[in-house]
Amino acid sequence: MTSIWLFFLALAVVFLLPGPDMILLLQTGARQGRGAALATAVGLAIARGCHVALAALGLAALFKAAPWTFDLVRLAGAAYLLWIGIQCLRSSLLPNLNTPAVTNTQGQWREAIRRGLLTNLLNPKALLFCSVLLPQFIVNDGAAVLTQFATLGVLLVGVGLLFDSAYALTGAALGRWLQHSPTAQRVQQWLFGSLLIGFAVRLTFIQQA
Repeated sequence: MTSIWLFFLALAVVFLLPGPDMILLLQTGARQGRGAALATAVGLAIARGCHVALAALGLAALFKAAPWTFDLVRLAGAAYLLWIGIQCLRSSLLPNLNTPAVTNTQGQWREAIRRGLLTNLLNPKALLFCSVLLPQFIVNDGAAVLTQFATLGVLLVGVGLLFDSAYALTGAALGRWLQHSPTAQRVQQWLFGSLLIGFAVRLTFIQQA
């Protein structure tokens, strides 16, 4: 039981640290509202589930054996973050609250899920995080290793979804506040866009541990 609480604590520390996922959720919430931001959180959750499965299958070992595969995913992820950051900088101001807007909600949500999925899935550090963290909490005299790994993976995805949902709602609240200040909107755009581009640059130069 103690190990589970330590696992929760480790996850909380990680999910509280600023990163591209958090910035993407805040930006999406501010720009597109609560629904799109929560859809982005779903995409991130799906990606984390994929990382857990890939970690269980030993993809991290492939990264060790063939470093070029790590570099390929790393550069693809950096390019995708760079593209999102540039789109953020180029986006227009938020529409006025009193102006009715016609949007394709389902299409917007699908795009948000895809954006969240790719942002996390193309981050090899997220996979390595799963590969390093989860085995630390496997108990030798407990249930089958695969069962424990799956349980910890479900907890990781669930806790991540809770934190991401909180960031999504925070971003939506930020968007409502920004409606009344074009200057604040521009500052928000440049801040979030610059942070995403900064994460892209950092991902470009990181080395596999």
